[in-house]
Amino acid sequence: MRQTFLAATAILAVAVVPFAAQAQDGAAGGAAAGAVGGAIVGGPVGAVVGGVGGAIVGGLSDETRPRFLQYVVREKRRSYTYDGDVAVGSELPSSGVTYYEVPAEYGVKSYRYTVVNNRTVLVDPRTHRIVQIVE
Repeated sequence: MRQTFLAATAILAVAVVPFAAQAQDGAAGGAAAGAVGGAIVGGPVGAVVGGVGGAIVGGLSDETRPRFLQYVVREKRRSYTYDGDVAVGSELPSSGVTYYEVPAEYGVKSYRYTVVNNRTVLVDPRTHRIVQIVE
């Protein structure tokens, strides 16, 4: 029984990981990441619960992203030059980078934003990891 459970969990994780790697759009990215985490911890049921929880905690939605990008352009934020890859999961330095509050109207409470290599990104302020590339 345990082997069947572990096999199902492994298959589900392998099926979801490619989507999680490509998904960077707010709720979709959060849902994919939550599903993978849930599958690893709680198996198939955990994947469902994690996917729903991840979607709720995601970054900018598809509806707010264009308005937010216009906001960033109006603010004329200076771009930080980063030698590494600008990718979800990359960790930015804690000093030298300016992190800005996301206005409440965009519905993002847990993250800050910055501009890196002329790309707008959402960052977890505790870890300085990029959680969403806003394009």
